[in-house]
Amino acid sequence: MNITEQSVGGVTVLRADGRIDSGTAAAFESALLSVIGENGTRIVVDMAQLSYISSAGLRSLLVAAKAARARRGSIVLSAMAPHIREMFDVSGFSSLFQIHADAAAAVAALEG
Repeated sequence: MNITEQSVGGVTVLRADGRIDSGTAAAFESALLSVIGENGTRIVVDMAQLSYISSAGLRSLLVAAKAARARRGSIVLSAMAPHIREMFDVSGFSSLFQIHADAAAAVAALEG
């Protein structure tokens, strides 16, 4: 798994590439938590290059989302492959996160 970070109009875009599983979930969670600021951080997790996410990866997203909300911030997701979206739907996680078609749409939603 590789994560890159970019700032777009005050929104932090994290691009996850590869697999988020039990071996990489801790690093993914750490990357998410490291960009959550003290007040109102807005984060997009771009999943366009993500090939797999396990329950450990889902847990990391949940931990980070709770931390962001506690600081009046938010995390939204974008560009899920159909098999990843299915994992979110089956687990109920699609009701916990805003999910957008691509990173640009997610950034626009957070800017508005």
